Amino acid sequence: MDPALFFHRFHFAFTISFHYLFPQFTMGMGLLIVILKTKALRTGDERFEKAARFWGKIFGLAFAMGVVTGIPMEFQFGTNWARFSEATGGVIGQTLAMEGVFAFFLESSFLGLFLFGHKRLSPRMHWFSAFAVFAGSWISGFFIVATNAFMQHPVGYEIQPDGMLALTSYWSLLLNPWLLWQYLHTMTGAVVTGSFVMAGIGAYYLLLGQRTDASPEARLHAEYGKVFVKLGVLVGLPASVLVAFPTGDMQAVNVAEHQPAAFASMEGLFDTEEGAPLVLIGQPDMENMRLDNPIEVPRILSFLTYRRFDAEVVGLKDIPRDQWPDNVPLHYYAYHIMVGLGTLFIGTMLLAAWLLLRRKLFRSRAMLWALMFAAPFPFIANTTGWMTAELGRQPWLVYGVLRTEDGYSATVSAGNAIFSLLGFMGLYLLLGILFLFLAAREVGHGPGGHGTSPHDSERGDGGSEGGGAGGLPHTDIPSAFNEGR
Repeated sequence: MDPALFFHRFHFAFTISFHYLFPQFTMGMGLLIVILKTKALRTGDERFEKAARFWGKIFGLAFAMGVVTGIPMEFQFGTNWARFSEATGGVIGQTLAMEGVFAFFLESSFLGLFLFGHKRLSPRMHWFSAFAVFAGSWISGFFIVATNAFMQHPVGYEIQPDGMLALTSYWSLLLNPWLLWQYLHTMTGAVVTGSFVMAGIGAYYLLLGQRTDASPEARLHAEYGKVFVKLGVLVGLPASVLVAFPTGDMQAVNVAEHQPAAFASMEGLFDTEEGAPLVLIGQPDMENMRLDNPIEVPRILSFLTYRRFDAEVVGLKDIPRDQWPDNVPLHYYAYHIMVGLGTLFIGTMLLAAWLLLRRKLFRSRAMLWALMFAAPFPFIANTTGWMTAELGRQPWLVYGVLRTEDGYSATVSAGNAIFSLLGFMGLYLLLGILFLFLAAREVGHGPGGHGTSPHDSERGDGGSEGGGAGGLPHTDIPSAFNEGR
């Protein structure tokens, strides 16, 4: 591979991986904030309102980081990928422009109203501002995923005599058959991230509040922690299941149908087989074209892919080598890390929900520790998921239309790419430290606010783990999830 091409690819991979840490959090957290605001509107409980504003502040920090790290990516289309931009701008320029005009401005405008307008807006209008922020983030995600879906499965275009791509059907672009499941899979993955972060912070507050030397402020934060843990589990469990089935399952079917080389690569399947096994673990041996030490479930891959146990699945050996992903082992491991973590998420949330059902979750220190330490892992799962998609599309920028080697800026040398990459790494390191510092400060202040008395948590049934401040009100959640002391 041309060194310049390698560093252009690595440069964009680094910037987009760092950037996506923030949108996946805001897209997931936006939904949870709307739920908290809805509870506040329905019950009139100020503590739900304070909880929503607390997460709104952290949302705002992540949104700002997403903007700062996202803008350089757009410039990279011109600086590092000029030939790609020139060839495809007539198509993907449509969705990228709509993302900015219709979604980004909606989200950013109403975020300001949500963060600073709670004293000036009516409760219903403030709720609407939260909903508009959530809607803007999800519409933004739709247009971005639509852009990627075109690169994965190009539709609604024609190639002009000069080699440029022109859009022939706007609706084909937005109704791309690849788009539906990729979008749903991406958004449920974001909800998993938001749910685990909320549950993890709630678990942290509960663990601090349960210490014998806990301050009154820590005990108050623990009451909010019960709300965060419960909501994180109630939303995180179905999201964890949905991200695997049907969204992940159907997206894998898309890959098998339209990108057989990518599918064989991520499954580690070298030989075409009828009744292909599902590999749980193994190590790709590219010299001998096999998996070492595989642990397999017989015939399951064929069934999951084609709904028949005896279906034939094409292996890499029967696909021309120039169509293979150029880093099969990395592609394979990224996919299996994503799937493995997704399975752990389901197990973690199932166990937490079972303890919630038995009214033991808030007192189970082991489960609270598990939730707290699990919070970073959805970021890893989402990142490896995108790696799976992007590594699998290689060696194409637009699958079957434009090869990667024909899309980068040939006049920008490897040295220039390395120089700017090192600058980005240093700058993003500082931005990451700043974000962690500011987010940790907000978590340290807690959701109660300086004006809230610890005695507020003792009003009514606020000490109950199933209602009032201790959890979602009894009338608002299934009775099976109400907990008492």
